[in-house]
Amino acid sequence: MKQTKTTELLVGMFVAAGIAALFVLAMKVSNLSTFTQTDTYTVTAHFENIGGLKVRSPVTVGGVRVGRVSAIDYDTQRYEAVVSLELDRKYDNFPDDTSASIYTAGLLGEQYIGLEPGGSPDVLVDGAEIELTQSALIMEKLVSKFLFSKAAEGGQNADAE
Repeated sequence: MKQTKTTELLVGMFVAAGIAALFVLAMKVSNLSTFTQTDTYTVTAHFENIGGLKVRSPVTVGGVRVGRVSAIDYDTQRYEAVVSLELDRKYDNFPDDTSASIYTAGLLGEQYIGLEPGGSPDVLVDGAEIELTQSALIMEKLVSKFLFSKAAEGGQNADAE
């Protein structure tokens, strides 16, 4: 079978389009797709356990992305994780009693921070700390609590008989 230059060119373009699509998909999955630098301000929050939260994880309010996690550190005085959040400047009116929780989304289990605005008239400013936080839900802890509670119930039922 004789191959023509046109067929070879079309196959090459198809392969290049496939590689480009894989690259875009990889950028979306790894949260590297946002190369645009917007005007931001930084606030921090302390958590007892951050689970699988990572730098560049989204920060949302009501499902709308308002920022990203910019850094994760450990406070040796309070023995807690310190998470720095970069919030877009256009969302600069969150009350200073806003709470932060770590949630899990999607089938891949990506973790993100959800903010719940409070009712204070004062707002979060650059460098402020979110006081009200809720750590990540750790499935291993839940399973072990469930198993130990069932084991304890089984022991109590055996004592009653």
